Amino acid sequence: MIRKTVSLVSLAALSACSLAPKYVEPALPVPPSWPVGDAYLAQNEATLPSVSYRDIFRDPRLQKVIEQALVNNRDLRAAAANIAIARAQYRIQRAELLPEIGGSAGYTRRDNGTRGVSNTANGTGTGTGNTGTGNVGTITTSGGATNTLSASLGITAFEIDLFGRVRSLTTAAQNRYFGSEATARATRLTLVGDIATAWLTYASDVSLLKIARETAALSARSVALTKLRLDGGIAPRTDLAQAQIVQQTALSDLATQTTAVAQDVNALQLLVGAPVDPALLPASIEEAAPTIAELPAGLNSSILLRRPDVVQAEYELRASNAEIGAARAALFPTISLTALAGLASSSLGNLFTGGAFNYSVAPSASYPIFRAGAGRAGVVQSRAQRDYALATYEKAIQTAFSEVADALARRGTITAQLNAQRALTAASTDNYRLSDARYRGGIDTFLQSLTAQQSLYSSQRSLVTAQLTQASNLVTLYRTLGGDSTLEVTAAGPKSTQP
Repeated sequence: MIRKTVSLVSLAALSACSLAPKYVEPALPVPPSWPVGDAYLAQNEATLPSVSYRDIFRDPRLQKVIEQALVNNRDLRAAAANIAIARAQYRIQRAELLPEIGGSAGYTRRDNGTRGVSNTANGTGTGTGNTGTGNVGTITTSGGATNTLSASLGITAFEIDLFGRVRSLTTAAQNRYFGSEATARATRLTLVGDIATAWLTYASDVSLLKIARETAALSARSVALTKLRLDGGIAPRTDLAQAQIVQQTALSDLATQTTAVAQDVNALQLLVGAPVDPALLPASIEEAAPTIAELPAGLNSSILLRRPDVVQAEYELRASNAEIGAARAALFPTISLTALAGLASSSLGNLFTGGAFNYSVAPSASYPIFRAGAGRAGVVQSRAQRDYALATYEKAIQTAFSEVADALARRGTITAQLNAQRALTAASTDNYRLSDARYRGGIDTFLQSLTAQQSLYSSQRSLVTAQLTQASNLVTLYRTLGGDSTLEVTAAGPKSTQP
């Protein structure tokens, strides 16, 4: 009997073939190298090593803010929950590959009582006319009960996956689980980039606030001086009005930048998911921008296969490819097995004797004879879904290539722009000092001094913007390349999408 039980288990463990088409990784739908020309930086290396955000964002304060966010951010918690959901769905589907075995035990008492009635006429009757005597209607009752004890172990309707339908569905669920982990890594990558950008934006707004405050103080002195000259009959009233215009403009910018700095702190706290220590915030963009380092040079476009959104798209493509096999297998018969092995006895003492063992095996096969073409339509649908996933995967790579190319184009010109802006600010500073001295000496009009002051204010603000653009461009390159190994999910299994 044990041999028969082993045979049942062996039959249930029968491995399946697969009707899913062999997965072939699509060729990159982008050029093998980045664009070159005046707007692009030259690349001289072949591959990109794995990077860490600590290699790019080198300020310890920014690193602490990022680390705090990776623990507290609610989007990451939601992404972790999605991973848990996908993992559970995969495990549920994987369980279909193995038989479900259940055990049971029971006790039954059945009353089998019967009643028998006997009418006996064993007597004599005598009499005259209507009189007589006799012994009639004797009733006897007999009854009993049956006790049954049972214990059984069974397999309920297990599908023998001869054509790989269940295995293909399991492969699809597994790839979608891996895809959810890639999506979570994309969330981490975006979060790190957003925090770095918000940190730099705060630094630039602090610098703009400082410039507005200095300009407001400088214009206040100009207003006071011009008022004295007006009272002395040296300057016209228009000079005072023009000085007041500059002053009020600076005061308006001062209020705007004060609001911006406060909102920057709020934005950082939302990204981090907790209050941010003011000691972790930069004092100016001049201090913060140099702490953002360049990424390693020499990037081959195959590095885009490491971007989390591209990885997720490829896993979805793999899942769709596996579902073709499930749809094909649905065209073939479904073979199921139901088996039961157990013990039954009228007494507990005899329950485990050889005579108490019994078993039953009920294999079955089903095949839909007429479905109006639904089975073949399912195969066509799964192929169309695979084609859609392929187009989505290729579009993800092309989008990634475009984003990186745009960032490289900006990287190739921002240094020249920044140098020119610094030279412009230096020239504007000298021009204002000379114009102010000539005005105070009565050589130039106040309009020339005022124009020089406005030019200086504008160039200082533009310099801050250029510094922010340069640092933000490095953040954009970090994010669009998507090669931060410290943010990868190690439980995602084999990284077949790695170049």
